[in-house]
Amino acid sequence: MTFSNSITRLFDIQYPIIQAGMVWNSGWRLASAVSNAGGLGLIGSGSMYPDVLREHIRKCRAATSRPFGVNIPLLYPDIDKHIDIVIAEKIPIVFTSAGNPDKWTGVLKKQGIRVVHVISSSRFARKAEQAGCDAVVAEGFEAGGHNGREETTSMVLIPAVVSAVKIPVLAAGGIATGRQMFAAMALGACGVQIGTRFLLSEESSSHPDFKKRVLESGEGDTMLALKPLMPVRLIRNGFYKKVEEAEQSGATKEELLRLLGRGRAKRGMFEGDLEEGELEAGQSGTLVSEILPAGSIIENLWSEFRKTWSDPLPCNPE
Repeated sequence: MTFSNSITRLFDIQYPIIQAGMVWNSGWRLASAVSNAGGLGLIGSGSMYPDVLREHIRKCRAATSRPFGVNIPLLYPDIDKHIDIVIAEKIPIVFTSAGNPDKWTGVLKKQGIRVVHVISSSRFARKAEQAGCDAVVAEGFEAGGHNGREETTSMVLIPAVVSAVKIPVLAAGGIATGRQMFAAMALGACGVQIGTRFLLSEESSSHPDFKKRVLESGEGDTMLALKPLMPVRLIRNGFYKKVEEAEQSGATKEELLRLLGRGRAKRGMFEGDLEEGELEAGQSGTLVSEILPAGSIIENLWSEFRKTWSDPLPCNPE
């Protein structure tokens, strides 16, 4: 089955499967493995100092001859340095998130870089289109990590965004299987961005204990927290319970910031502190049963997608 659409052509990739740029999970090993398998790998720069980002870019380029990109969360410090690095290193694709794309999209586009912005509503999708983005990621609130305040599910968000903009739409949030990928594209998406399933890969840089905890997660084991700051989906643990208690007692933003402190995400996802660390993961962890190489994940996603494409519906009427 040869497949070509606006997303595969935009990124020059074989499959319309993009690996999310997850902090503390998405280094050069994962990004290069996904790109080598025919998807688009992204280096997650949000957990990297500028010199570390440059190192990961160069190692990724040495490990793959295929396109890869960098995800830049716009709320993080050193954004200008990260922008300078992706331009200097001639990165062809940048995904931006967690901020307003107006400031940097034009700068990147002038350098011939394709820009995609992650959004959580039709309103922000239109703003990204007006800013000149080449595509948007419609991320439903099932997703792990930083999330939209609207709390719109992927099933509703995807068709709403597809109707709101003319640029290609990637679907994200709760997607871990080829059947879900097919459903997202049936709703109008041109491809998918997947985080948690790639977190649970051999090449992911997250701590083995964190991976094991995500594998063991069931329905209801992740919740949105820290909404007064920026909503983030976390696995329930000791830190989450402290946040929940603080929010219920009416804690101010300043009090929540003090509770969060510094390095909480690194402590949980990279160092493996499962009680006091920040454990960012999506709802789709409950659908994953094993850690696999990224290449096998791509192969399984595409095989199930093709099977769903060709087979009748499971509940097809007679």
